[in-house]
Amino acid sequence: MTNRIDYAKASPEGYKAFGGVYVTVQKSGLPKELVDLVYLRVSEINGCAFCIDMHSRDLLKSGLTVDKLVLVAVWRDAGNLFNPRERAALAWAETVTRVAETGIPDADYAAAAAEFDDKELADLTYAIGLMNAFNRFGIAFRSTPVAVAKA
Repeated sequence: MTNRIDYAKASPEGYKAFGGVYVTVQKSGLPKELVDLVYLRVSEINGCAFCIDMHSRDLLKSGLTVDKLVLVAVWRDAGNLFNPRERAALAWAETVTRVAETGIPDADYAAAAAEFDDKELADLTYAIGLMNAFNRFGIAFRSTPVAVAKA
């Protein structure tokens, strides 16, 4: 995998704008681990190797167990390993990321709204949108995952 361009250097103002959303999400009050799980799941859906690598490493550094990390992609089949808020966030991340397929049905919204208040749900959706955007940059410009760079 070879980087096509360094988009942050090519357009620093655009990168800075996305960074502002990232900081807003960090300050939102949503638990960091929950947001990182969502970032990872969105990245898995989109197939962004760079982001999967980065968010997996972040989650492991923060203390997430390998058992839980490897089951993020199949969280629905992981029993009680994921708590109700995590399950709701992951389900919301999937339906929002796949908006062209899902249309985000009322039932999906109701399930997310049952676990998150309006601000939390808006902030969670900002996080999902941000990661979808970063995935598109990572894939479009072939950002090299740390694991590949080390190999």
